[in-house]
Amino acid sequence: MKQVTIFLVAIALLLAGKSPAGAETTLEKIARTGVLTIGTRTGSPPFAYINQKNEWVGFSIELVEQLVLPPLAKKAGKPVKLEKKESAPPTRIPLLSSNAVDLIAETMTDTRSRRDSVDFSLTFFVTGAQFLVKKGSPIKGIKNIGGKRVAAQQGSTNARIIRERAPKAQLREFPDQPAAFQALAQGQVDGYTNDGIQLAGLKAKAPKPGAWDIVGEFYSYEPYGMALRKGDSDFRAVVNNGLMEGIDSGRFFEIYEKWFGPKGEVPYPMAPDVKKFMIYQSVPK
Repeated sequence: MKQVTIFLVAIALLLAGKSPAGAETTLEKIARTGVLTIGTRTGSPPFAYINQKNEWVGFSIELVEQLVLPPLAKKAGKPVKLEKKESAPPTRIPLLSSNAVDLIAETMTDTRSRRDSVDFSLTFFVTGAQFLVKKGSPIKGIKNIGGKRVAAQQGSTNARIIRERAPKAQLREFPDQPAAFQALAQGQVDGYTNDGIQLAGLKAKAPKPGAWDIVGEFYSYEPYGMALRKGDSDFRAVVNNGLMEGIDSGRFFEIYEKWFGPKGEVPYPMAPDVKKFMIYQSVPK
């Protein structure tokens, strides 16, 4: 776990950006319209999904509602409404670049290659890639998927790593998580790889949770951040300050417990090293 902590600290220190010149900034746009538009998911419980009441809810959405909107409203000098648009790995960066959304708040891993195109907030969740398989499957991890049909989401870091580290696997990419899980349930693939927390969410929401196993040690570490347009540093500062204030006050951990605690949608206790890292991010540098 010490190596994980060092890795996470490195991610935090690498985040940086400058405001674009000569264009309306995101803060100016929000002050003018009174609206913050986020890109998020419809089928990734418990981060962002449509519940049985047809409500668009989830951990990442609530973080925006509870921790990001209040400082934005204070900055704008008026109430700010939250609007949501569906995003997925292939569409989220184009949505940001085209100004269709102001912030991506879902399950987007902060990677060096993505920082060439967008900036990220501080890390708000940490998980790692594993596999979801039918109970009794011979797949036990990334080391024995050679020749197996493995589903992944298009544009995901998981798909890229499978291509690099398991070239003999039959990688099949799907546009979203529900489509990949459906292929697994119908026997079109032998396993589905994604971040462990997302697999835990799928298993918990499946008609027969006991029919599925999450297997394998983490073959990658996935620090989730909220993505925003590159160089819009003032907006990024407001987002980060909201998250940091939530961490300092404990509200962040209350929201986490609601969604991932023993009585949450998907029980997924926060590891002690991860909690230390979250607190570290809010310490003035």
